[in-house]
Order: sequence, then structure tokens, then C-alpha cells
Amino acid sequence: MSQFAQLDVRQVQTYSARTRNSKVQSEAEAKPLRAGMNVSQFLQSLPRIMKAQELFEIAKAVVRARENGKPVLAMLGGHVIKTGCAPVLADLMEHGFITHVAGNGSMAIHDTELEILGQTSEDVAAQLQDGSFGMAYEVAEVLNSSAKSAQLEELGFGEALGRSLCTEQNHHVARSLVAKAFDHKVPCTIHVALGTDIVHQHPSADGAAIGDASLRDFRILANTVSQLGGGGVVLNFGSAVIMPEVFLKTLAVARNVGYPVHGFTTANLDMIQHYRPTVNVVQRPVLGSGKGYALTGHHEIMIPLLAVAIYEQI
Repeated sequence: MSQFAQLDVRQVQTYSARTRNSKVQSEAEAKPLRAGMNVSQFLQSLPRIMKAQELFEIAKAVVRARENGKPVLAMLGGHVIKTGCAPVLADLMEHGFITHVAGNGSMAIHDTELEILGQTSEDVAAQLQDGSFGMAYEVAEVLNSSAKSAQLEELGFGEALGRSLCTEQNHHVARSLVAKAFDHKVPCTIHVALGTDIVHQHPSADGAAIGDASLRDFRILANTVSQLGGGGVVLNFGSAVIMPEVFLKTLAVARNVGYPVHGFTTANLDMIQHYRPTVNVVQRPVLGSGKGYALTGHHEIMIPLLAVAIYEQI
């Protein structure tokens, strides 16, 4: 017999599990998959539990926003374009499920390269060795000249770039999110941190023009953010720093001048849940009202999955 005293559990009180509240019900479980299922059947087979359920809630929020005429803001990092998701996002935009595209400079660079060259994403490690990294001239000419045009004509950076891409005879124009936004009169704003993009390495880069164009896009974005209250949606795809920071400042400006930007939905979809998207997109903006979500996964899987979930909602 043990030398140590044991608690006498004969007085423990039990109860029936049937009387308690449980978080998971059997009807929420996944359904078996099979070959030849269509998309609708596949989505219906997913569990209605945790992140799978949140995927449907985000999709429903996007559809409600479209039905109620509220903005759906898609904020992008460059990796979203590199992983081939621009056509999916462009299609959502064409069908009214995205009403504003906002991205960092990397997004604009990769989108432009794919349009004018049909390829993007150079080998950084290899080209850094001889100093050729980022020195291809085509994309720098387009972006830097667009910034100058934007400054001269008082246009947004994304607006001027989209116009330039649409007027050029590019064979890959159907792939460009920036060009399609301009063609469909959807705001596309570019938010640049000077010195972070390869086009800033070129002699054609004009800091005053880039800053002027990007600041105007900040104010265009702030106007969209001012309309989010009462059912708008903010989707952050793959921007770990720039777009969450820009969004937070536009939200502060919109509320400061009197817009009731409350009661909207935010979501961060990325391979890793970083600090700034978590606090500046998912948590702080919806304190006291609204709802924030975080889904973790690779863009090339998660963005098409969200898109098809949106389409299935209607």
C-alpha cells in the first residue's frame, strides 16, 4: 500500500452528458468523400466545425456585403500574385464580390511582370551574387512612369498603373488584377514603402512622384474604409506588415472625421498568422462590434477555396 494519502473520490458527483451543452454535434461532422463529387457536394461534405465553419461564415459575409451594397476590400501581398491567384481574385471582382483591391508595391510588381512578360519571381539568391537582382528594366519603366503620371494628373498610383497596362498591347492582360480593376472601374490602390521594391533601385524612380501617388491611394482607400460600417468586409491575403498598418491608419482617419465604421467583418488568410494582421485586422478594428477571422493555409489553396465557397452561397 502507498505511503501517501489518496483523495477519497467516492463522493464525486456525476451527471448525464445528455443534459450538458456540447460544442460539437454529430450533424456537424464531415461526410465521406468520393470520386466524381462536384464542388457543391465537396463543400457540403466539409465539417461545420472550427476553421471549416469559419470559411463558410466569411463567404456568407462577402455575399451579404454584395447584396447590401457594402464594400468588400481585398488587401494583398505580393506572394498572392506569385502563387497564381490573380485570375481568381479578378473573377470575384468582376462578379461584384470584391469592390476594392489594395496591395503593397510587391503586388503591383508581380502583377505587372505577369502581364507584360507572362512570368515573374526571379531567383533572388542567384542574382544577388552579381548585383543583377531587381535590375530588369521592363517593370521598372512601367511602374515608375505610372507614378510620375499619377503625380502629374493627380491620379491614384493603382489607377495610373492600370491605365498604362490597359493601353499597352500586352498579351497577358487577362491575368492582370490591376488592369482588370481599371477596366471595371474598381479602385485599385498601391501602398508603397520607399526602398522596399526592386523598382526603387532604378534611376527612373522618383521618390516625390511615388510618394505623392501612394499617398493619394491612401486617401482613396480611406474613403472605401469609411463605408465599411454596417456589413462591409476586409480580407487580408498575405500582407504581413504594410497593408495591416495602412488599413489601421485609414480606419483611424475615417472614424476621426465622423464615419461610423463599426459592425463589419475582417479576415486574415495567410500561411502564417503574423502579429500585425492578427491585431490590426482580426482583433482591434472589430472590438465591440463585428467579427474577425483568421484562416491559415497556402494562398494557392485557400483563395480558390474561399472563392468557390462564395459562389456556392448564391
